[in-house]
Amino acid sequence: MAPVVRRALVTTGVALLFLLLIGATYQGVATAFERRRFPHPGRLVDVGGHQLHLYCTGSGRPPVILEAPEATMSAAWALVQASVGRITRVCSYDRAGLGWSEAGDDPFAPDAAVSQLHELLSQAGEGGPFLIAGAELGSTLARLYASRYPEEASALVLVNVPGATISLKTETPSARFMAVAPWLARTGVLRATRRWSSSVRGLPDPAAGELRSFLNRPDHLARASGELARWNEAVARSEAAPLPRDLPVVQVEVEGRDRIAVLADEKNATDVSEAIVRAVRRARSTVRPN
Repeated sequence: MAPVVRRALVTTGVALLFLLLIGATYQGVATAFERRRFPHPGRLVDVGGHQLHLYCTGSGRPPVILEAPEATMSAAWALVQASVGRITRVCSYDRAGLGWSEAGDDPFAPDAAVSQLHELLSQAGEGGPFLIAGAELGSTLARLYASRYPEEASALVLVNVPGATISLKTETPSARFMAVAPWLARTGVLRATRRWSSSVRGLPDPAAGELRSFLNRPDHLARASGELARWNEAVARSEAAPLPRDLPVVQVEVEGRDRIAVLADEKNATDVSEAIVRAVRRARSTVRPN
């Protein structure tokens, strides 16, 4: 190798290393600042070895439980929770390893996520039966919950149910991108490029800042990647899950192929909120037989 070429490669390597160090420092300082700026708005509840974050507002029955889309967290429901909370109690939460929730020892698995939600609601003293609303991956977990704990489900509202029109290939961010996102976050690249800033713009503060913050954190993104890796399993388990024959199920389709932004769009949030409110009112007027 010619001396000139060797020097050029060494210089380039040193420059890249310098940039990576700057990016990693930038990431660390920004994350430390955000931890102080965005404390969890709800409470942390022990579910057996680790804690999950639960945020409840409003009062009334039936209580509504919100299951977030893949890669997101409780803050993604801000517009919907504010609207539904005017007529009944509504709780959003962060699945293990996402948002303010601790990951625990095990990777994401659909059945385990359902068990943890059940334990979370039990330990938090939230009594059912619940109206469970889930979006995209969250809709598969909502179905699984109602199938496993039928006595605790009064109705389901399922948003953009995965299937023929909702898949890993047609949605963004893709599973492939999510696999490298934690590394982009560690080096500050994701934060510097503001990859998802526009996706959360429709949310009110502080929810927009909270979600944006976690979308730049390697631990959150690594767990989100793990969820997408088991997308097909979650969909298959959900489709095979038997539901009570008298359980009201409402499906809602909203526009957008960005998983992060689907609930941040004001029109989408309004459509989902109205569907939940109608389901709440029907549940109040109908008593399901034991």
